[in-house]
Amino acid sequence: MAAKEKNTAAQEENKPLRTEAKAELNNYGATPRKVRLVIDLVRGKDIDEAYDILDNTQKICARDIKKLIKSAEANAVNNFHMDRDSLYIASITANDSIKLKRILPRAKGSASGLVKRWSNIYITLKNREAK
Repeated sequence: MAAKEKNTAAQEENKPLRTEAKAELNNYGATPRKVRLVIDLVRGKDIDEAYDILDNTQKICARDIKKLIKSAEANAVNNFHMDRDSLYIASITANDSIKLKRILPRAKGSASGLVKRWSNIYITLKNREAK
């Protein structure tokens, strides 16, 4: 049993150091245009500053973006042993996901199309270089 523990510890030491941590939120039920309004506020900011901004933002998606940043932070700290105090949001993007096509009833028995857009959100955290 001790040999296995030594072997896994040796493998852990041989792994290359990670410089970034990622997280993603797929098929989020808000349009990318609305999500981009919020993510543009936190791009390039430190983690704590981003949390403060999102706490004071009155958009529904701000809560879920904060959860996504916390997930990426947990990946960085727990999995890759990165320093939490020097983490910042290197990149955050919102792209199109699936589109739900529905019918909107109109006058005189006709109908028109209604497209409900969803989005995928991707985030990358990196360590700031010491100055």
